[in-house]
Amino acid sequence: MPDPYYISTAISYPNGEPHIGHAYEAIAADVMARFRRAQGREVFFLTGTDEHGLKMAQAARARGLEPKQLADEMSGKFKAMCDRLDVSYDRFIRTTDPDHYAASAAIWRAMEARGDLYLDRYEGWYSVRDEAYYDEDELVVGEDGAKRSPQGTPVEWTVEESWFFRLSAYQQPLLDHYAANPGFIQPESRRNEVLRFVEGGLKDLSVSRTSFDWGIPVPGSDNHVMYVWLDALTNYLTGVGYPGGGALYEKYWPADCHLIGKDVVRFHAVYWPAFLMSADLALPKMVYGHGHLLARGGEKMSKSLGNTVAPLAMAERYGVDALRYYLLREVTFGQDGGVGEESLVTRCNAELANSFGNLAQRSLSMVLKNLDGILPPPGEADADRALLAEVDRGCAGLAEEFDRFAFAAGIDVWMRAVFAANAYVDEQAPWALKKTDPARMAAVLGTLVEAVRRLAKAIQPVVPASAERLLGFIAEGDGDQAIAQPTPIFPRLEIAVEDAA
Repeated sequence: MPDPYYISTAISYPNGEPHIGHAYEAIAADVMARFRRAQGREVFFLTGTDEHGLKMAQAARARGLEPKQLADEMSGKFKAMCDRLDVSYDRFIRTTDPDHYAASAAIWRAMEARGDLYLDRYEGWYSVRDEAYYDEDELVVGEDGAKRSPQGTPVEWTVEESWFFRLSAYQQPLLDHYAANPGFIQPESRRNEVLRFVEGGLKDLSVSRTSFDWGIPVPGSDNHVMYVWLDALTNYLTGVGYPGGGALYEKYWPADCHLIGKDVVRFHAVYWPAFLMSADLALPKMVYGHGHLLARGGEKMSKSLGNTVAPLAMAERYGVDALRYYLLREVTFGQDGGVGEESLVTRCNAELANSFGNLAQRSLSMVLKNLDGILPPPGEADADRALLAEVDRGCAGLAEEFDRFAFAAGIDVWMRAVFAANAYVDEQAPWALKKTDPARMAAVLGTLVEAVRRLAKAIQPVVPASAERLLGFIAEGDGDQAIAQPTPIFPRLEIAVEDAA
């Protein structure tokens, strides 16, 4: 029995509408979850929203709402995005869920029992937008003389009583873990960044706040709320039943992969494993920090810059599967990359509509027209066997690349198999064989349908609804039943008029 597989996204901060970056991460995690399920593995896929912290409190205040009201409204929009984009999560967690309060209190008590928490006074720079603390030497001074975080966000000097976590005590244990588990942080560029940060020395971390109350209360210190990142990271444990244990926890913890954006790698690859070590809990097997999607002009998309793209609008215009395919095909996963509607239309028309979609449509249409819709078996000629071997290599290559999150590379290998199948059609010219060699025509069409079936199964994690429709057409013909009139699985797209101007 294959090992179970646990994948999570970073939970989204719902102080604004979902943007294409949120969709990108959710879709990538979903493709991996579906890919693992297709391998026969039991999968637990967790996503959700991170709803506490000063940033949420301020956003709610600006709209005249209580933080919980804003959290309810905005979390619903993130869940709706996942549902619309066919994200097959097993749980959509919210950090306002009651069991998450219990899990957060439990990990706090475990860290306290280890002697890793102490009360002191915090004085330092804090970014509300990042919900992160920064040392003086990490700040960047702009042309206006203002100090900002490494991400360019405003920072403010903060002074308050705080509980601290003895992060400094975990510098060497973390380095030892990275050395013993070289695949723990991926890709390699992220690993190198984390190594440099930890080797530079770790200071104890402020893990509570008293200047606001929108958060999880610190056990025994009701005037303190937990640092939002301690609260948020604990969701990965909450989702599988911590602290009570049970079947989910026993089966799925430690997580196989936390799939996150590169800007939150430090929290997941430094703070989180240190918290887990302190609480005597197993560490996740991998933290994968993907790149950012860039807007026109090469800027990172963000709510604060106002340059985000609405994923549901793109899905409505071009289709969910077209959007899913494009995002994973266009950008090398792990790196930054620019995206736009024109390139989506160009990419999907060339590959989905003209290449794979046309291959499927004309293969099934020829079966319907020439063989009364009865699917023949694949041919036995050398050319037939060679094509199916090429298709199998392409599907295996996709699996090999997907196994290491190289989605674009995997789809590229798969596309080469699609091209081989189209070349086979042109070489065999089944339309010309109907009168001269009808048996050979049937063998060619049977080979083509089998090639399409295998290609559809391989790409199904990326385009689940479309592949299911296509496989359904083919399945109708199993058992000597005639297939129905096929309809184009991937119709050609047109750029929306307002974007073409």
